[in-house]
Amino acid sequence: MKLNSHSKDLETLGFNIYEKEMPIPSNEYVRVDASSLKDFVKRVFIALGVSSGDAEIVADVLVAADLMGISSHGVQRLERYVGGVKRGVINLKPNMRFDVDFGAIAILNADNGFGQIAALKAIEYAIDKANRFGIGMVLVKHSHHFGIAGYYVLKAVERNMIGICMTNSEPLIAYINSVERYLGTNPIAFAAPRKTPPPILFDAAMSIVPIGKIEIYGKIGRDIPMGWVIGVDGSLLHGDAKKILSSIRRKEAAILPIGGYLEDYGGHKGSGLALIVDILSGILSGAAWGHHVLHTLSDKPANVGHTLIAIDISKFIDLEEFLNRVEAMVKEIKSLRKAPWADNIWIPGEKAWLTMQTRLKIGIPIHQNLLNSLKSIAQQLNIEFDIEKIKK
Repeated sequence: MKLNSHSKDLETLGFNIYEKEMPIPSNEYVRVDASSLKDFVKRVFIALGVSSGDAEIVADVLVAADLMGISSHGVQRLERYVGGVKRGVINLKPNMRFDVDFGAIAILNADNGFGQIAALKAIEYAIDKANRFGIGMVLVKHSHHFGIAGYYVLKAVERNMIGICMTNSEPLIAYINSVERYLGTNPIAFAAPRKTPPPILFDAAMSIVPIGKIEIYGKIGRDIPMGWVIGVDGSLLHGDAKKILSSIRRKEAAILPIGGYLEDYGGHKGSGLALIVDILSGILSGAAWGHHVLHTLSDKPANVGHTLIAIDISKFIDLEEFLNRVEAMVKEIKSLRKAPWADNIWIPGEKAWLTMQTRLKIGIPIHQNLLNSLKSIAQQLNIEFDIEKIKK
């Protein structure tokens, strides 16, 4: 991850305001050094037969999620990828190729390889096309879960471009007025550069919560609140996260879309946006869609589809003028009258960036249960478990 330069004021905000972890006893988690965690994850993949270069990329994406506070998509997902490799559904030596390459567009056939490798290849090609045409759009088919969408749009920001990313996923969301799993959580990410970091970064699933957050709650023994999950009988489920996760896996429950289960609060908007992501990333690309998309731990490749878009700002407007206009907008938003319960008015991406700056210095919090899971993986693969702990 780049974009690590920062101002003293924002660093202070990061330490004093945003490093607020889940309300769990401090003796239940430890802080670990980000670079040693990444090195461990990389060695796990190399032990599985992944090339050093590919292992570096996948490890970087996973640890970047933990650095930004998106623990649902961080190293807690390692078990999932290890299982996918062992089942043989993730192709470790894919022949990734462009089945379509025309002007500003392309379709990448990922040949069932890692989603992280495919998405990075796609955004880099989209950036190259944007350099030539002002915009580049690359769709991906026959891929797998790729981690956090925000990772890829930041690659465009590094080139002073706007990045847009979408992906479909295994069916987890109940479409509005239904109670079955049909659409994936289907995140949308958008990033734009600013004069100084952090860049604008919006990255969100189209469900109330990602499945990874429910997985995390199950691992650390937290209950989930009312309003996240609906049962096939129409009842709203809450309580024991492990039991509810099991119900979701057995297709006896589904996660609700953004807005919930009623149109009154915008549930039709969340499910509608998820549908749009599936049409672009699944149907248009030639990948699977809806309940045809498989999980990484299925018996067959998942055939996930991605959408990666890069926009060369300088082809539309002078870059400096764009950056000045963005700053003017940010200043206006920051000067709005603050709600009495709010500690700050945040711009998308600020919290994640501040968390990253903080955790690079004081370490990534890893729950003891997750640490034990990582130790188990190390034992299975006969590799050294030497993640460096940082003393509190």
